[in-house]
Amino acid sequence: MTTHQPPPEPPPAPPRPTQERGRRRRATLLSAAVELLTEGGFAAVTHRAVAHRASLPLAATTYYFTSRDQLLAEAFAQLVDTELATLRTWITTHGLTTLPDHITAADHTRQLGLWELYVHAGRDPALRRIARHWTDGCVTLLAETLDLPATDPRPRLLYTTLSTLWLELVVERRPTAEARTLLNLALENISPTR
Repeated sequence: MTTHQPPPEPPPAPPRPTQERGRRRRATLLSAAVELLTEGGFAAVTHRAVAHRASLPLAATTYYFTSRDQLLAEAFAQLVDTELATLRTWITTHGLTTLPDHITAADHTRQLGLWELYVHAGRDPALRRIARHWTDGCVTLLAETLDLPATDPRPRLLYTTLSTLWLELVVERRPTAEARTLLNLALENISPTR
């Protein structure tokens, strides 16, 4: 004769690992650093300001980021990765020739923060690696868009032109139509069919 046993009770839910909480806190601090960087530039990112923006104790910033340099480098890296993803989406959706429109419409303070750190990378080897990631990422995106091999010099030439136009739009607030005309001229002169 078989006796029916009640089904076993499910095991208790495991406690949330403190590592997950730590990852969330670190991500919150990093997001706060990116916000401060884009709003106020390089000088705005301090441990105290980041902790305040993240609504976390000051000790949290020094626990997760041993130095201001580390905090800035990781904020810059996050800013670069976000901008590269945004560029890819824009170019895929709207085409390369409309990139000046994206630059003009994008968050101006974020653009300034990105370029400020890019220039500052000339004095900071840790940031220089991230600046190179930005350049290489843009060149790769342009090569893919133009259907050219990554080793072809034309995407890099286009990136150089585009960087200058980008800075003129962000810093000098030059007309978008002028940048669009110059970008189209550059594209005509480096087109793969030439």
